[in-house]
Amino acid sequence: MDPLFASSIFFLGLAFGSFLNVCIYRLPLGLSVVAPRSACPRCKRPIAFYDNLPVLSWLILGGRCRHCKAKISARYLFIELLTGVLFLSCYAYLGLTLATLKYCVFGFLLLGLIFTDAETKLLPDKLTLPGLALGVAFSLIVPVDDVASQFLPVMLNLPFSAALATHLFSLVDSLLGAALGASFIYGAGAVYLRWRGMEGMGFGDVKLMAMVGAFLGMKLTIFTIFTASLAGSLFGLATVLMVWIKRTHRFARRLANLQAARQRGWQSAQMVYRHYQMPFGVFLGSMALLALFVGNQFLRWYGRLWW
Repeated sequence: MDPLFASSIFFLGLAFGSFLNVCIYRLPLGLSVVAPRSACPRCKRPIAFYDNLPVLSWLILGGRCRHCKAKISARYLFIELLTGVLFLSCYAYLGLTLATLKYCVFGFLLLGLIFTDAETKLLPDKLTLPGLALGVAFSLIVPVDDVASQFLPVMLNLPFSAALATHLFSLVDSLLGAALGASFIYGAGAVYLRWRGMEGMGFGDVKLMAMVGAFLGMKLTIFTIFTASLAGSLFGLATVLMVWIKRTHRFARRLANLQAARQRGWQSAQMVYRHYQMPFGVFLGSMALLALFVGNQFLRWYGRLWW
């Protein structure tokens, strides 16, 4: 990596991370991310430009508002650093190419959706729908790294150049990836609704996976869905287990019979799980980021186990 380019891309990521914090706060509230200027949520005083420097301002002010001393969440610092590291990782992985630009945009959108879903259980259309359009548009410039776009132009005798064929198949792969991701999540949500009588996934998850499919193509979309389902299931089981242990200890103080305390604790854990709204977009977005960097390597390794 060129140190100058690497540092520039990292600082650019910090700046976009600062903007991402604005998006995460304002979009769920239906507010503009452009105007008015950023202000302290408590005292409403506008934040001066010298107090709005990524990372540095939070550290200098000690994580507090300059005027009213209200605490500023460390999440702002974390997201700025995470975005900077993500941009730098894309550059280290892909070099100074258009692919780096593509996946920096993709990572920026995913981070915004992950943290918004974690905090508000919402996946704003203002991130997913433009993301879907950008993923499809980028597929014409940076070919989707998938089997169809790599080998079909070679296998088929087409009346135009191999380069043009690669980009066209990349576009098809992007569109099919979007359709596959959206339809799978929509179908899983419909099955859950019929089975449990309650909504398990909203249309935000459907749009998120359409965006992921548009950027990653069919193969990595399948990887994302599978790994996100596995991670979400493990998280759900861990949550139930933790609640069961905690509630069992609580009931054991009041009940003489330990077996009865365990039964009451298990019933309580089941009730919590039944009504807990899991932010599945967090797992979908996180696994899409994982797919970006290691998805193809994992699938090649997995394929060698069977061939």
